[in-house]
Amino acid sequence: QVVELISSAIGDLVQGIYYENSKSSEENCLTDDISISTWKEQVFLSHSALLAKSCQAAMELAKHSAEIQDMAFQYGKHMSMSHKLHSDLQPFVKESSSDTMAFSLNSAPAVFHQEFLGREAWIKQIRELQEAIKAGKGVTSAVDLCRCHGSRALAALERFPPSEARAALANIVYAVTRFP
Repeated sequence: QVVELISSAIGDLVQGIYYENSKSSEENCLTDDISISTWKEQVFLSHSALLAKSCQAAMELAKHSAEIQDMAFQYGKHMSMSHKLHSDLQPFVKESSSDTMAFSLNSAPAVFHQEFLGREAWIKQIRELQEAIKAGKGVTSAVDLCRCHGSRALAALERFPPSEARAALANIVYAVTRFP
């Protein structure tokens, strides 16, 4: 039973991380159009399932009743959700205005803001910021850094003997360092 719980928690974690990564890599996707209930589901998979099921498994190992095991699961789930919300809130509730902290556009405060503001106004705000970034030197600097790391990757590949595998790895570098 414990092995099944931990295995399913790892499966949930992998599914949650896969979902986060697949959504963030989609082209033309500034942010997910998610509701707070969808946010909760995603956070459960990627953050809470492991703690919740570990707490439940500990009670199983201690031979507690199913009711106690469920309470341990609920504790782990809600403790982890609180921790994630606390983390998401930090960039917005810090006392010092000089502390600029990075935050996800899919954090709880951003998702609530999107719900209250409306999707169209939310996208307009993000597009205005995107245009400001494009107008600055950040994009060209990031492209230069990308190409620098690509050159270093190719230099490291040169240490290997020529082969189809080496050529394929070099092609990956060429693909990720090519910009319009």
